[in-house]
Amino acid sequence: MTGLLTQLADALTTGAVKCVDLTNTLSPDFPVIVLPVEFGQCAPFRMEPVSRYDQNGPAWYWNNITMNEHTGTHFDAPAHWVTGKDLPSNTVDAVPAQSFMAPAVVIDIVAESDADADFVLTRAHLEAWEEKNGRIPPRHWIALRTDWSKKVGTVEYLNLKDDGAHSPGPDASAINFLVHDRDCVGLAVETVGTDAGQAQHLEPPYPAHSILHGNGRYGLQCLANLDQLPTFGAVIVAAPLKIMGGSGSPLRVFAMIEGDA
Repeated sequence: MTGLLTQLADALTTGAVKCVDLTNTLSPDFPVIVLPVEFGQCAPFRMEPVSRYDQNGPAWYWNNITMNEHTGTHFDAPAHWVTGKDLPSNTVDAVPAQSFMAPAVVIDIVAESDADADFVLTRAHLEAWEEKNGRIPPRHWIALRTDWSKKVGTVEYLNLKDDGAHSPGPDASAINFLVHDRDCVGLAVETVGTDAGQAQHLEPPYPAHSILHGNGRYGLQCLANLDQLPTFGAVIVAAPLKIMGGSGSPLRVFAMIEGDA
């Protein structure tokens, strides 16, 4: 191994670097995004035992599982959205492996999201955040901490009303700033989608999906434990399943941060 990798291996062994699990448990109870009834729907996770040390397999346990590519904590490839449909390397099997590991900037919008479930993040908010915290470096995941993951298991997680879902997210000015001015890898969120719950009313509709994927960037949804990450200094590892032609994938996401050792 090179010196850098030896140092990393040693740091992981001693606890100088530790891993934080950013993944919600994938189960039949985990909620999925709900679209208007005229559209096709995202299938929830389903698990059926094949055998469990019984007559169907006396020494082994395994299950058949089914789900949508965008069920649970999941990765969005550019091909997920119409704006990214013609880009090169736009499906999960074609995304370069190097792209699955990148540093992160954690932007705390917990107070704003607590005060208004429909909080919309703007460029002005990001510029004010930079004045206080420092410039967002290029080629980073932008992780929006809302503590929304603490709502998992309650109706407030999807927060569905008569007019649809209500959850925080960015507008076009914020995403354009992050993509074009700060060259982000992608957007990582605790909510069920990278867009706000009412993003169909923004211009363009669903700006996070439209702008991110149209520019070859990625999305991570349904994350947990962002409150355990520093503002700067974490490295996110998010490697989706290598699904042929896949638009996305459930995955195990974790972050490496400095430990106490």
